[in-house]
Amino acid sequence: MTTPVPRGCGSIHSDYYLLCDMEQAWGIVLESLATAGVLVTIFLICSLFFLICKVQDNNKRHMISIYFFFLLGTLGIFGLTFAFIIKSNENTRPTRFFLFGVLFALCFSCLLTHAFNLIKLVRGKKPFSWLVLLLLIVSFALVQIVINIEYLVTMLVNYRDDFQLMLSEQANKDFVMLLIYVLFLMALTFLMSMFTFCGPYKSWKRHGAHIFVTVLFSIAIWVVWITMLTKGNQLLNKPAWDDPVVAIALVSNGWIFLIMYIVPEICFLTAPLKLEDYPPENDFCQPTFIKQATGVDNRAYTQDEIVRGDREDPSYSPYSSHFQLKTIDTRNDFSIPRPKAQTSPYHDYTGGKGPM
Repeated sequence: MTTPVPRGCGSIHSDYYLLCDMEQAWGIVLESLATAGVLVTIFLICSLFFLICKVQDNNKRHMISIYFFFLLGTLGIFGLTFAFIIKSNENTRPTRFFLFGVLFALCFSCLLTHAFNLIKLVRGKKPFSWLVLLLLIVSFALVQIVINIEYLVTMLVNYRDDFQLMLSEQANKDFVMLLIYVLFLMALTFLMSMFTFCGPYKSWKRHGAHIFVTVLFSIAIWVVWITMLTKGNQLLNKPAWDDPVVAIALVSNGWIFLIMYIVPEICFLTAPLKLEDYPPENDFCQPTFIKQATGVDNRAYTQDEIVRGDREDPSYSPYSSHFQLKTIDTRNDFSIPRPKAQTSPYHDYTGGKGPM
């Protein structure tokens, strides 16, 4: 039996009917939200490259690598939504199992690395360099990549003869079990974000608040969709809701990443520097400027700082130059010599005639 073409769809394969089916509008709504998320994420990536030269704080400039990989992961999450709107088949199923955990592991690895760096900054300690931050992100995400590759190879071997067995209830449980490491990253990030509130330098705590709120909303989304996927849909006898539940989780979590974390972070990326938020006794925590002022200060006028304590003296004059004067010996003649005119030979001439 051939499936009738839904209203709104033309001559396309039946696997893609949910992208255009007007009767089941959840597919159209989700693909619209996912497309909007893709466009916003691309715009933020371009904005990030544009703002690199405008960031004056060296510590904030090192965070750009975290933001870039986080945006890449968010872009993949929005794109993966289409794999759950399209009907599950031999092509989309391995993509779902592999990319879902990898993309979320990348995003939570970025959040965890940022939290580790903020813990040092709020306490006035030396932060990580950009290379260390990059290595931490790759190391955290690489674990999930290895797990997914091993599971995907095992799945292809076990189900190569009858791939439809992956549609069973056991497949949903395997899908959730495959994400245990992502759940661990999420819990660890949530715990580390709490430690970012403990420190004397308050300007960095608002960055920790962005991570805390983002992970808190993500935990709520994950609890709901995992509960529905493993228990709720079976109790309601609605196995067809499996794909919509996961697709909704992807879109909602992607927008939470953008609204709660990356947009505020980019807004504060070029915020004015406050030197009081850095420990003065530690030079390595002082912000590094791109453009340094050149020239030599006039040391003569710095004496004004020294004599501030003498202003209570009645003899103090605010207009004095504060130069140390040396007593001049008055016995020596320091006057400038003046030119003297010679005596004229006609000085005594009266105009009369002389004797003949």
